[in-house]
Amino acid sequence: MSVVLKSTEMASAAQAVVVPDKATIFNSSGKRTAVLSLLLVLLTVVAYNPAAHNSFVKFDDPAYITANSHVRSGLSWSTFKWSFRSTEQANWHPVTWLSHSLDATVFHLNPVGHHYMNVLLHAATAILLFLFLQAATGFPWRSVMVAALFAIHPLNVESVAWASERKNVLCLLFCVLTLMAYQRYARQPRLHSYLLVGATFALALMSKPMAVTLPFVLLLVDYWPLRRNQTTPIKRLITEKLPFVAMSIGSCVVTMIAQRANGAIHSSDFSAANRLQNAVVSYAVYLRKLLWPSKLASFYPHPENVPFWQLSIAIVVLTGITALVLWRRDQKYLAVGWLWFLGTMVPMVGIVQAGEQGMADRYAYLPFIGLFIALTWGIADWATSRTIEPAYLAVPGLCIVGILGTVTHHQIGYWKDTKTLWAHTLSVTSRNYVAEASMGAELIAQGQLQEAMTHLKAGIAINPRDPFSRLDLGVCEKRLGHVDEAVANYEAALQLAKDPTLRSVAYGNLGSIYRSRGNYSFAKENYEAALRLDPDGVVALIGLGVIAQNSKNPNAAADYYAKAVQVQPSDSAYLLFSEALAQAGRQKESQEALMRAQLLSQNWSGTVAAVNHVLQP
Repeated sequence: MSVVLKSTEMASAAQAVVVPDKATIFNSSGKRTAVLSLLLVLLTVVAYNPAAHNSFVKFDDPAYITANSHVRSGLSWSTFKWSFRSTEQANWHPVTWLSHSLDATVFHLNPVGHHYMNVLLHAATAILLFLFLQAATGFPWRSVMVAALFAIHPLNVESVAWASERKNVLCLLFCVLTLMAYQRYARQPRLHSYLLVGATFALALMSKPMAVTLPFVLLLVDYWPLRRNQTTPIKRLITEKLPFVAMSIGSCVVTMIAQRANGAIHSSDFSAANRLQNAVVSYAVYLRKLLWPSKLASFYPHPENVPFWQLSIAIVVLTGITALVLWRRDQKYLAVGWLWFLGTMVPMVGIVQAGEQGMADRYAYLPFIGLFIALTWGIADWATSRTIEPAYLAVPGLCIVGILGTVTHHQIGYWKDTKTLWAHTLSVTSRNYVAEASMGAELIAQGQLQEAMTHLKAGIAINPRDPFSRLDLGVCEKRLGHVDEAVANYEAALQLAKDPTLRSVAYGNLGSIYRSRGNYSFAKENYEAALRLDPDGVVALIGLGVIAQNSKNPNAAADYYAKAVQVQPSDSAYLLFSEALAQAGRQKESQEALMRAQLLSQNWSGTVAAVNHVLQP
């Protein structure tokens, strides 16, 4: 461990000392900048190349991409309007929705394109970070080292290799563009430059509310590296940030409304003391993962109780580092980098609990930049003060880059598919009911019902109030013919669930059971409840269509099926649509729907049998 850390330090120093400000490898700074930028792209693409072999995972990817009818339809005026109105997934992030829609237009549902777009955006952010730091500080080698650490650090794998985290990479891209625009404004304060800062900041907020702390970061860069506090009154520096603070407050309000409406706020699940203790310990854990990025997981359970010894160590570490950076006042970058990390992590550290996780790798995407800056500049100055020859530092520097790149390359493989992702998460975490439930859901999809039930029951044993486990356990029971047990689990899920989409699925599943029993009144009541919560609920749409068709109302059935195939095209849905149209005397439309069904089907006799079974009264 110590060898790795020393290598990291020497690498940073090497990059800083090899060519400080005078000598250059190339004939001009422009050529040097271009080559270093290309090297950053190459480094990122090589490290993240395994992402091209990854599929979508059933962890937000369906909701954001594969099962989202608006995104799947591609870019259009209706998609544009929906993107700005939608608070789906407990967020208001229209730029993110539009980005996913553009990918759907270009790549359709081919995961390679979606994943590689994330990689390219990540590489672009690394380049922009390098350009900003170089322009602001005049140190190209230190700047490129920070950008390289950002590009290949394994904790950033979740943000890049997870297709649904497009919001993270987009947000940070616009954050760094905001910093670049702000540096330009600081050099020549003009109205159009100031408005450009506001525009890029708005795009960041509309990608993900993670950017709400950016006005604080702008104040930090005023102190270092821009040093505006030496030439501009503090009052003015604060005043010119007030419009951006107002934008952040607006984003926070909209986000809170969206999260409450979608049941994403879980602060009441944990006491204020527990959330605060977990936040303190999480800061220390992030520092450990910065230096030793191991046992990275897609979901870290929130601790029920924070051990006193962990809290004590975290407090000592955080207090000690804070005292050190404040003591070294001559090294302003230490305070800026440390406060960058502490401040930008505040919205995501769990003081206000959104979601059920204790912490998440993706939350370090923006905050770690501050630590990369502090470490790189600090080690560089240490090396310079000791006149260490660059030749002695270059090789260890390349080694640490290679080590981090190798770990990142390997970590991406855990995002290959849903089963691999959750199997790894279960292997590196304990008492993880979310991972148990997610693995159970994937095993259901693969038809491994008994093994799925084992994981689902393990999840319920850890957290009896988890509605996801109850819902999927109901699915298992129904498929095994235990209908009464299935109903009991669906009803339990309804009692526990806050998320409207989850409640909609539970209502839809209950409707299907009542329909199969011939109780059309109860079935219709549950299906309609499902559609009130989620108008795109395919199970409810098809269920109501079947009820209408069996009730000799084929036109109404066709309307329900038409919406279902629009939301989620499938061979069985199109065949149902075709038969309803035929019964309504709409033969031409029926033939068109039949052709679509046949094109989608991989087992036509099985599709016909399944539809006949569904239509049995």
